Amino acid sequence: MSGHSKWSTIKHQKGAADAKRGQLFTKLSRDVVLAVRQGGSPDPTMNFRLRLAVDRAKSSNMPLDTIERAIQRASGGGDGADDFEEIFYEGYGPGGAAILLQALTSNRNRTASEVRSTFTKAGAALGEVGCVAWNFESKGIITMEVDTEQAEEVALLAIDAQAEDVQVDGAYVEVQTRPEDLEAVRQALVQADLPVLSAEISMAPKATVSLGDKEAEQTLKLLDNLEELMDVQKVYSNGDFSDEVLQRYSKES
Repeated sequence: MSGHSKWSTIKHQKGAADAKRGQLFTKLSRDVVLAVRQGGSPDPTMNFRLRLAVDRAKSSNMPLDTIERAIQRASGGGDGADDFEEIFYEGYGPGGAAILLQALTSNRNRTASEVRSTFTKAGAALGEVGCVAWNFESKGIITMEVDTEQAEEVALLAIDAQAEDVQVDGAYVEVQTRPEDLEAVRQALVQADLPVLSAEISMAPKATVSLGDKEAEQTLKLLDNLEELMDVQKVYSNGDFSDEVLQRYSKES
């Protein structure tokens, strides 16, 4: 399981985003709107991207009426359509780890300035389009934490459900699927009464970069700072962080 994926799982468990719930709900609403646009339907039963976005919003305790308003706006039935556009930014963090981030913004100049400033303050480098995107591919990612002795059994179940790859790191299990197979694999795991922490379409790195302790902590801080920007929806990295660094940073953050 890649260090960045494990860190994302730890943050999900900590509920770190609760401290900025208003900002979190704004981002979750945008996720819902984008899912309606990409999936072509405002019906979660017909649009698996929307179903995932709604499930994520519910898991963050977002009110149902707020979710419904976002769906109505995206389908033209609400109080004004969202005029944001999707933009990807790419760069390198301290130590050379690749960073790819997705932004949804109504002001391209503002977002570019905020992203560039965040990279610069961290001693990192914002790059040109395409400089790191080649190292990522769209995948369905399911994360779980199970009893250590159960992990291998869970891995076999996921493979039987047509998962492409399963990575086990102690009690942590990361299941990778083709994007179109994500929902079927998730359903198979849920029906087996397994604790699915998250399921989403993500950009998975094809190869990871191991970082020294100092560079790893600097990169984790940069990833957190990027995720805190209002216009940034998701941040991906191919950084591979040691368990010791993750545990130490988790206690400090």
